[in-house]
Amino acid sequence: MRYYSPPIIAHKGLDLQEMLLRSDTLQSLRRLVGAMLLTLLSACVYRVDVQQGNLLEDNDVDAVQVGMTRSQVRFLLGTPVVEDTFHRDRWDYIYYFRQGRKRVVDRNWLIVYFDGDRVREIQKDVTPEPT
Repeated sequence: MRYYSPPIIAHKGLDLQEMLLRSDTLQSLRRLVGAMLLTLLSACVYRVDVQQGNLLEDNDVDAVQVGMTRSQVRFLLGTPVVEDTFHRDRWDYIYYFRQGRKRVVDRNWLIVYFDGDRVREIQKDVTPEPT
């Protein structure tokens, strides 16, 4: 079986070299348009909201009082994020939220100290310190 391959013919008075230059220009234009489309589409990438820790309601935090038991605190606030094995008398409730592409971060940190099985001290709105 024979395949037909048409000869390269100069079109409208253009010689072969001019046709090749025009095809290179067209190819460069296609690459440029493709790169611009990729750049525009990369800006449309969805960023997931990052939410970590315990989201605590203000009325639940205010309900925790000195003298409450560990089980009462766990009932009101839930399981702490950090229950340190070296400091069994301290529970840390940490919350972190960053919405999508926004650089604004919401951080909350509540520390409950115990003396035995009873609440000794509550520290609200502790500012996280970088380590």
